[in-house]
Amino acid sequence: MGKKSTKLGVASLIAVGAGIAAVAAKSKKTEEKKRVKEIQKEEHDTFRNTERGKYTKNSKGIYYSNGNYEAFARPEKPEGVDNKSAYLVGSGLASLAAACFLVRDGQMKGENIHILEAMDIAGGACDGINDPTRGYVMRGGREMENHFECLWDLFRSIPSIEIPGASVLDEYYWLNKHDPNYSLCRATVNRGEDAHTDGKFNLSQKGCMEIMKLFFTKDEDLYDKTIEDFFDEEVFDSDFWLYWRTMFAFENWHSALEMKLYIQRFIHHIGGLPDFSALKFTKYNQYESLILPMQKYLEAAGVKFQFNTRVDNVEFEFKNGKKVAKKIVCTVDGKEKSIDLTENDLVFVTNGSCTEGTIYGDHTHAPVGEAEVRTSGCWSLWKNIAKQDKSFGHPEKFCSDIEKTNWESATVTTSDEKIISYIKNICKRDPRTGKVVTGGIVSCKDSRWLLSWTINRQGQFKAQKKDEVCVWVYSLFTDVAGDYIKKPMKECTGEEITAEWLYHLGVPVDEIDELAKNHCNTTPTMMPFITAFFMPRRKGDRPDVIPDGCVNFAFLGQFAETPRDTIFTTEYSVRTAMEAVYGLLGVDRGVPEVWGSVYDVRDLLDSSVKLMDGKSPLEIELPEPLNALKKPLLKMIKGTVIEKVLKDHNVIKDYMKY
Repeated sequence: MGKKSTKLGVASLIAVGAGIAAVAAKSKKTEEKKRVKEIQKEEHDTFRNTERGKYTKNSKGIYYSNGNYEAFARPEKPEGVDNKSAYLVGSGLASLAAACFLVRDGQMKGENIHILEAMDIAGGACDGINDPTRGYVMRGGREMENHFECLWDLFRSIPSIEIPGASVLDEYYWLNKHDPNYSLCRATVNRGEDAHTDGKFNLSQKGCMEIMKLFFTKDEDLYDKTIEDFFDEEVFDSDFWLYWRTMFAFENWHSALEMKLYIQRFIHHIGGLPDFSALKFTKYNQYESLILPMQKYLEAAGVKFQFNTRVDNVEFEFKNGKKVAKKIVCTVDGKEKSIDLTENDLVFVTNGSCTEGTIYGDHTHAPVGEAEVRTSGCWSLWKNIAKQDKSFGHPEKFCSDIEKTNWESATVTTSDEKIISYIKNICKRDPRTGKVVTGGIVSCKDSRWLLSWTINRQGQFKAQKKDEVCVWVYSLFTDVAGDYIKKPMKECTGEEITAEWLYHLGVPVDEIDELAKNHCNTTPTMMPFITAFFMPRRKGDRPDVIPDGCVNFAFLGQFAETPRDTIFTTEYSVRTAMEAVYGLLGVDRGVPEVWGSVYDVRDLLDSSVKLMDGKSPLEIELPEPLNALKKPLLKMIKGTVIEKVLKDHNVIKDYMKY
């Protein structure tokens, strides 16, 4: 081979090698580009600092929003809705709200919506009736605030039955603007004397740290834990705990997780806790102010109410990962019936009830023995559903220990001037003006029953006489002897409960019995499950609003699980209803997120100052090793807005304006 051919051979080899190298380089570059794209996608999916995908629906078929853009939007009509129908089990606030969302946002035909109710009246726990045999009855009251985002989203669309052309939200807003709520006496001692809690929490540094520790504890570390696992006498002996447990009905043995969620949810209202200035109330009882307007709205839309219908079970088919409700088994006027279902038949079940099994007494009879018990089968229904799949929750966790879930309330009706004079002496207001009276509960701090009482705007009932005053009384400890009546509240007649209440008003002992017997009418109601939702729990005990795999079924109400919100509120019932309807029906509109005050430095700083009764956190001597961090922390914030806010917490008020 000549030199020329040798050179060509070498050149060819070099060219081939270069080609291979170029291909390899290109391949490497392609792989790098692919990897970069994978990294970018991973970053986008895990840390989304862009608007893309912000409104993508989650696995439940919903997304969350905030601001008024979504709040004012009217969603498009969901595809296929004209071929769908809905069955709602129960007619409490959650169920009625779901029906309203089906009509308003889902644009479902009213005649395709069926509400199945075991009782002969709608409303569930939101009641308020004039019982012809007992008198006025209110089992409980509803405390509301301006950041119940889903509740007000609903009631802006429900016409008022009081004011032509106005919504329920309009009338509520105007009422609370003209007559703002606040208390002039939060607690009494020594039979009607002002306890002078004076807006103070009286928490020690150690007590504050216990609350902060709970605030920052992860949810999973609080599963099945009680409040007393975290707090001791530093908190339990404080006025903070008096305010908290009497207002929200928490007991020491209740869930630490729920306690934490409440603190985080209402952190913006810590300052309004001592005098109830955070709260707003309806004009009448919740049945007449909230339930009746919803019922009239739904009836006008053609929604069908079927009373005296107890649902005993919902039977499911489980196939290919799908959970399909196939049959509703119910008892109608004592006869067993069933309703066959397809995937186009949506089923909404209110699982569990805080007022299930209420025992009614009257003025001369205690709620024991042969007393009337009203049941709707809520707990049995949930148990029957839960047997079919673990994702349907664990009802036994909440309804198995009524010694820890009960308390009793009573409605006292009086027109006696002497009794009303003692009321005026404590609350500093005339209860017959139609305006705010007590502004919330008055707790008898030294009562063995831990008795509290409240008088909302009168009349609380539209049919109430002008000279009548309706008082709501409740006690957290129903199994201990009273201070005047030497037996437990749960064994007392309405007359005896009245006597105990009059004793704590300061009525002279020799006048109590005659006034209680002849100048009042009192109806006691014992509720075995009233705080069942506060029982210690863990993830999965409450089922998701839409359990995984369900295509035509959802849970509603206080025993369904939704992120960040707090049970025992009207907002929780309405939020679960909105999520259930939007998810199952495919409504393309955001569910308003829970108000984000827990992420607002202004509210966090303000609440910390309030909890420490006006002291700046800079004045608090922290336990080691936290105290060692104080100096570098102060150096870090020196000259910043945070330092100014901490030194003069009134600055917060200025920032709140913007």
